[in-house]
This record gives sequence, structure tokens and C-alpha cells, in this order.
Amino acid sequence: MKKIESISLKKYAEESYLNYAMYVILDRALPNIGDGLKPVQRRILYAMSELGLDAGSKYKKSARTVGDVIGKFHPHGDGAAYEAMVLMAQNFSFKYPFVDGQGNWGSQDDPKSFAAMRYTESKLTSFANLLIQELKSGTVDWQPNFDGSLLEPVIFPAKLPSILLNGTSGIAVGMATDIPSHNINEVIDSTIYLLENPKADLKDLLQIINGPDFSNNSPIIASEDELYEIYSTGRGGFKIQAQWAQEKNRIIINALPYQASGSKILEQIADQMLKKKIPMVIDLADEGDHEEPVRLVVTLKSNRVNAEDVMNHLFASTDLQKNYRVNMNLIGLNGGPKVFDLVGLLKEWITFRKETVIRRLEHRLDQVNDRLHILEGLLAVYLNIDEVIKIIRESDEPKKEIIKNFKLTDIQANAILEIKLRQLAKLEQIKLEDERNKLSKEQEGIETILSSKSRLKTLIKKELTEIREDFGEPRISPIKNTSGAKVFSEEETLVTEPITVVLSKAGWIRSAKGHEIDPSSLSYRGEDALQDFARGKSNQSSVFIDSSGKVFSIPSHSLPSARGMGEPISGRVNAESGVSFISTLIGDPEDKFIFTNSAGYGYISEFLNTVSNKKTGKAFMKMPEGAQLLKTQKLRSDHQYIAAVSNIGKLLIFKIDELPILPKGKGNKIINIPTAKFKSKEEWVIDIQLLAGDSNLIVHYGSKSRSLPFKDWQHYISTRAKRGNLLAGHLKRVESISEETKQKPEPE
Repeated sequence: MKKIESISLKKYAEESYLNYAMYVILDRALPNIGDGLKPVQRRILYAMSELGLDAGSKYKKSARTVGDVIGKFHPHGDGAAYEAMVLMAQNFSFKYPFVDGQGNWGSQDDPKSFAAMRYTESKLTSFANLLIQELKSGTVDWQPNFDGSLLEPVIFPAKLPSILLNGTSGIAVGMATDIPSHNINEVIDSTIYLLENPKADLKDLLQIINGPDFSNNSPIIASEDELYEIYSTGRGGFKIQAQWAQEKNRIIINALPYQASGSKILEQIADQMLKKKIPMVIDLADEGDHEEPVRLVVTLKSNRVNAEDVMNHLFASTDLQKNYRVNMNLIGLNGGPKVFDLVGLLKEWITFRKETVIRRLEHRLDQVNDRLHILEGLLAVYLNIDEVIKIIRESDEPKKEIIKNFKLTDIQANAILEIKLRQLAKLEQIKLEDERNKLSKEQEGIETILSSKSRLKTLIKKELTEIREDFGEPRISPIKNTSGAKVFSEEETLVTEPITVVLSKAGWIRSAKGHEIDPSSLSYRGEDALQDFARGKSNQSSVFIDSSGKVFSIPSHSLPSARGMGEPISGRVNAESGVSFISTLIGDPEDKFIFTNSAGYGYISEFLNTVSNKKTGKAFMKMPEGAQLLKTQKLRSDHQYIAAVSNIGKLLIFKIDELPILPKGKGNKIINIPTAKFKSKEEWVIDIQLLAGDSNLIVHYGSKSRSLPFKDWQHYISTRAKRGNLLAGHLKRVESISEETKQKPEPE
């Protein structure tokens, strides 16, 4: 009767899951610190070396390699094995590829577009030889394959820290690894420096290793603090931006971030164009070819569009800038996973390399000793050649007789008995003596290295230096401290064009394209008519001032078109009942405007002070009881005077700098209107006007007007807050004043 062992489901599940997790961690997902390879990669390279597919051989079908890999060493799907092989052949995936592929091995735009393995051919690169070269030199341990029929190497005797050169990524159970690639010169130089200075710290190494390095010149975005965190903790992150240049009104993108897809990026940009988020971009094209695989062209509206601002927006909103995380999680020499900092990683690899070189030297020393042992026996034969021949001809057991007579070992006797007649020539004896002398020197050299730590270090440094001379290359990826990536605000995405904002007496608002339009010529509803207008740009805010002195802001681009009647401003803002809108203004934040009321008070303020983000607006000008707001006017650079006129024809002109610049408030007295007369509605300020030094002042009364050139209106110049003088001719029915100037308008 069979014995049945009982075990709880909880314990069985825990043990099974733990076994599976350890299998995934050790045998699939994480690379080994020694050779920087995962098991499937190591098995692919070993199978190729066994097939004789070294760098100097002919290409062989990839299907042959994959067949050997899954049939002898890696019993998994052929698709997964081939994909791992493809990855090692793509120069945009591996900075220093291990596989030299012929055929379609995919592209950066679509890494998985490679041809089937029956169509591609492959062999090892000369760089892969740095991992495999010492494999048969007793340097590593061997283990049975999955069915025990063959042996495979546990690890490769890598001659340099490969894990930092090509990097890797992988997801295990409960852990992951993400290691970026680095420059071979920097890695070798830092390894040599650490060999020479075992007590060196991270700051010393960061003088040599500048940061990650990839196979194209896309800038890496990482500050010194971010790089220090990555290399001191083994964890962190950085960004990579696309490399670009400007040609007239075209942006040429010629290098993409690691593993970024050009077609996906074009889709992302095209989507933003459809949604009108980047109206300054009018066309996209992929002009890549065989000679220049990456060439994305973004065409701008004109040369005046700031290309750098556009790219900063695209960096923030597309894969033209990507984030990468770092997690240097590896299988250490103790066989378990560990997150390594840079110093710890290089020190552990140096330990691995020392052990590998020692095993190689000891293996070679054993071979030399064995050969010297045989040579001693062979040379003994040449000194007594006639006697040896006689023993062989006459003795029944020549081997025993030779051992006894010449005091040789069994191995030496066998070597003597295997000598061919032609090897008994004098020349052969000389060759054997030369070989013994050469091997004796080699024996002495190996023993000297094995007995000296400093000589062992020197040997490793020499080998690393030779690799640097053969495979070294300058850094490709530049490193920038910061990224200017920033998504456009709504205002920045607008097409900037000149507009005229129109306000009607009934409080209807609209916007007309251009500055040439005459607002009075527009159609109005019923008895409605023009109240005020302002000229500016579509990406600026329009400000409307009501009769209570409150200001309200509306984005100009959102105003209805002047092709229609517009819409009531009451639908856009929450104004108090009973108020009417008097004036509108538009401009840049630093533009200056004059604000006045019929009581004779006013001040100058910058446009920025009038903008309100609230639908309820904000109090801006404090109005005296019974006062009415006058239309706002914008200051030009040539304006020098302020003219104020009352309804009874009192005119006062004074220098513009006499009026203060305030953020808000009641303001200062412009012209002195007696309080009693204002309250009794006998006199009030009817209009104000800004004047240049050579302007004509136009006085409007009834249906008539009179022009006052400077020589006439200079008689009314006084100081602020004076009573003013009656206009000549007793013009007591003044309705407004305006300016007539020959000055050219200021640029838009």
C-alpha cells in the first residue's frame, strides 16, 4: 500500500509560489552581475558559439540557432527565444549588440517588425567574443541542461562589466530591474580607477561616469542631484528628449528617446493639430530613409513662430520626451537578488573578474605543468634514444621497462610510446627544448601573478585597456540639467491676429477681425448703437467697465464674431442690476490707460490692474455720488498732455505726468468742478482727451466742430486741479473733444 503524505493547502501554496518566484527571479527576469546576461540570452550566445558562428564565420539561418537553443538548453517557445535574440541584434535596443544580423531585424519605429527567423541570418559580433572568449579556459562552472544530456555554462567569463554597457529591463515576482546603458570608455576607466583606488567613493567615480549613454544623440535630462541619487542608491529616474534642429520654418527631429516610436509621436502631434492645441503647426512628415532612419519634420506657420516654445510643448505632451526609471537590481555573486549602487556594483564585478582570471591562470598553469612533465620525459628519450628503441623492440612490456629504467611516470611513458619515427630527428629535439624553455618562462610568469595581488590587478587593467583601444568610443548622448518642457496655456495656443472689440450701448459685445473696420458701420439691434470699441490682439483679454466702476474680463478669442449682432455681456459676467457698460479696453499687461469720471477725478493705471478672473468682476474705480464714468483712453508713447472740458466750455490742459499711476481707487482731481455746481447738475466734466505735442484739439458742439492747433490750445495749459478757462468764442454747448495728429500709429 502506498504511503500518502498530507500537507496543508496553505503550506503547499506558499512553497509552490515561493519556488515559482525564485525560478522567475533567478532563471528568467534578472541578469547576473558577472556577465550582465539573463539565462535565455546566455543560452542563445552559447548555442551560437557551439555552432561556430563567431564574428569571422559565415552567417547562418536564425532558425538553426533558435532550434539548438530550445532543443538543447532553453525548453520554451521558439517565439520568445527568437525575440530575445532579435533584441541582442538591434543597435537601437543594445548599445553594443551581441548578435550580427542580416535581413530585417526591425526598426526603432517598430522594434517588433522583424522578419521571421526562417528569413533572417545571424552570427556573433566581435563584441560578444569578450564574453565567450575564455569559456573553455576553466574559468566558470558548468551545469547539466534541462534533461541532463549536455552541460552548459552557469555564467560567462565576461572581460568587462557588460551589465552597465547594454543595460537591461525585466519584471520578476515582487521585483523588477531597469538598468540604462553606459559608455564603454567611461565604464572601463571607472573600473580601472576603482582597481587602482579601492577606497574611492561615488564622487570620485562620477568624475569619470557622466551618466547613462545611449546609441543616439538624444539629450539625457538629469540634474547632478538626480544622477547622484541613481548611482548612490541604485534607484531613481531621468528623462530623454528628442534631438532637433530648425531649418527656416521647419523643425527637424533626427533622434528620438530610447524605445520611442516615430509613428506614434506623429499620431500624438496630429491629434493635437486636429484639436487645435497647436495652431502654429501646419504640417507633419516622416522623411526617414535608409541613410537617415529618423527624420520627422514639423512645419510651422512662419519663421516668426518660436520653435523652441513649440518643442517644449511637444516635449511635455508627446513621447518626444520620455521618463525612464532606474532600478539596478541584479543577481549578485552570492546567487541572490540585490539592488546595487555604482561603487558596490563595480567592486562586486571586480571580485568576479579577479576570481575568473585566477581560475584562468590556474587552469593554464595546470596545462603548462602537464606539458612540461611530458616534455621532461620526451627529452629523456632523446638522450638515450638507442636504448629506448632497443627496449621497445625486445621487451614484452616496454612501458614498464621504460618507467623502471628512466624513472618516468606512467603519463611520460605513454607519451614516449606514442612518438612517431619521424619525430626522432635532431630537429625535433631542438623544438622540444625550445618549447620547454618557453613554457618554463610562462610557468614562472603565471606563478608570479598568482602570488601577487598587485600583478593580478595590473593584468586585469592591461586587458581592460586593450579592450578600450579596440572597442572604445566617445560619449554619444549629451546630458542636460533641466528640461524646458511646458504645455501651452490656452492663450498661447491661440492664433494671434489683430481684432477690434465692439461694445454697444445696450451692452452687446462682439469681435471683428482686423483693425481697419469702422465699428459705427456695423449693424445694431433696433435702436441700439455703438458705445465704445478697442483694438488689440486675439490672445489678449478684453476688459469691460460698468457705470459703477467695476471691471470684468473676457478672453477676446471667445467673443462672438462681428458678422452677427454679438451677444449680451450679461450672459458672460455677473454685473449688478441697473448698471450699464461704459467702456472697453484691450492691451498688454504693461499698457497704460486713463480712467476718469464726470466729477472731475481720475488716474492712470496699467492694463494688468484691470484684469479679473472672477465672473463677478472687481471694484476698480471709486465713483463719487452722482458721477458717471467717462470713456477710457489708451496712452501712446508720444502723449504729453491731458485735456479736460466741462459742459459749459471750461477747458484745462496739463502735463500728463501730473496725474498719478494707481492700481485702483478714486483717483485725483483733474479739473476743479465746484461741488455745489456738480451736485446741482449745473457743471460736470463732459470729456477728456490725451494730446501729443503737435496734435490738434477738436472741440465738438452740436453738429459742428472747431480745430485748435497747438498754438491755440497752449493758452489753456495750466496745472492739474485748476478751474480751467472758457473756450474762446463762448462755446457753451461742448459735447466732446478729440485729437487729430499726424503721428504714425504705434506698431501692433
